[in-house]
Amino acid sequence: MTNPDQAPEPRQTDRWLEPGKTNLQVIYVSYLASFVIGITGIVGIVLAHLNRGKSEAWLESHYTWAIRTFWLGLLGALMSGLLMFVLIGMLLMPLVALWVIIRTIVGLQKLGRNEPIADPQSWLL
Repeated sequence: MTNPDQAPEPRQTDRWLEPGKTNLQVIYVSYLASFVIGITGIVGIVLAHLNRGKSEAWLESHYTWAIRTFWLGLLGALMSGLLMFVLIGMLLMPLVALWVIIRTIVGLQKLGRNEPIADPQSWLL
């Protein structure tokens, strides 16, 4: 039996919501899954904004990178959608998708090696 005066231990499944490496992995994977499911990107950006400023400096560079990837990717997608009327958007949309995918994979790789993002404010890769 457990002691009723003791607080219950947190479940292991709740750790992905806390700021840190696992949370960032969930964010990056949700961005990649959004190409198939759609709405998961919104879950990722909400998690990124909620946990920004609550972890170590090298992890903060990843939060900044992830947030900028989402918002700049959304801006690029909206611009591509508007430019579909003049057919330039047909070329631009796959490039924006490729840019988001590459930035997400770069973030996952650096996170896996416990490395910070060198310039998280960058528009480039």
